[in-house]
Parts: sequence; structure tokens; C-alpha cells
Amino acid sequence: MSAGKGTVVFVHGLYMTGLELGLLRLRVSQAGFQSHQFHYHTVLEPVHENARRLAEYIAQLDATTLHLVGHSLGGLVILRMFEMSPKIPPGRVVLLGSPVRGSIAARNMVDRNWGWLLGQSGADGLAEKYEPVWHCKRELGVLVGTAGPGFGLTHPELPEPHDGLVAVQETRISGATDQIELDVHHTGMLFSQEVAEQVIGFLNSGHFNPPANEIHE
Repeated sequence: MSAGKGTVVFVHGLYMTGLELGLLRLRVSQAGFQSHQFHYHTVLEPVHENARRLAEYIAQLDATTLHLVGHSLGGLVILRMFEMSPKIPPGRVVLLGSPVRGSIAARNMVDRNWGWLLGQSGADGLAEKYEPVWHCKRELGVLVGTAGPGFGLTHPELPEPHDGLVAVQETRISGATDQIELDVHHTGMLFSQEVAEQVIGFLNSGHFNPPANEIHE
């Protein structure tokens, strides 16, 4: 299949396999991009190891334009990979509901002695506190949900607004090109037509459409 507008590598979140990204991948493929799914062990390997494996996976692809779309923990894996300064073809990055500043819900799990449920992705990523700065020349788009609890999940400790699992304030990245807030849940965003259109729009232009909310640092 022709690479069309470029190759897009999708990186799934905690406890996921990539199957939940199937509909979003299909919609992105129908927009003219070549889609690939990177699978990794979310609890058995630390974030930095999965970031190294992601760089190796990308190096094996025959791509001249390489975009990345990461959901939740997948966004942390992508950011950690770029901190390693790998040689990756030019392209754009979209993060979907990624707690890049660390997850309040994850830290609360650790405080309640449930941190083992996070596996190696806890201490090495989700339960840590970060002040991320995007230094790469490629455009970075951050999409976050504000619909609150979904699928019966409740995290009352989360500051508003949030998507039921990740608060908007946990997704802020200094240096990001664009950020948009949509009325979607953390996992439900992967099945949203509106989210798909925003992802495709950013991959095409480097900006969300309609104009994203102003990013406040």
C-alpha cells in the first residue's frame, strides 16, 4: 500500500493492546495515511524500555514521513522516546488524553498500596511528576477530553475538567503547537468521529480545526 500522506504509528495506553485503536486507525487510513500499530507490554516493561523499543520499531519502517499518535500512557512512551534523540523521519505528533505531567489517579493508587496494578509503568512514568517541555522541531498537538466519568469509572480526586481518568492540567506541555479540549471520555475518545477528524486535521496541517483552545502554561 502506498504511504500516501505519510506513515502513522499508533501507540496504545495502559492495559490496552491496540485493538481499541482500530476504528481510529481505519479513519486515519481512509484519509490517505498508512497506519501501523506499535504493541508493547504496558505493565511488564518500564516506560523508558518501551520508548527504546518504539524507536527500534520505527527504524524498521520504510517511511519518509513519520507521524505518531499516542493515547494515554502511549503519549508518555512517545515523549520519552524523543528524549533519547532518535533519528526519526520528519512528521507530526498527536497525544490523546496523555497525563504527561504524571497521573493524580496513579499516584493515589500508589498511596493506597495499589501501585502494583500499574506495574513497571508506575514508578517510571504514570506515578511520577514531570514538567515536560517540547523541544522538537516537529509540531505537537494535544487533545484532551472533558466529559468527566465514563464507563462507570469515578475518580473524585481529579480536578475539573477531566475525561474521567486524566485531568486537563495533567496534559499540558510547554512548547506544544496546539491543544484542544473536546467533550469526550478517556477511552470513548478513540471511537469519536470528531476526535478522528481533529487527529486527521492536525496530521495534515499541524493545527487542530476549528482553532484549538489557547494553551495556558
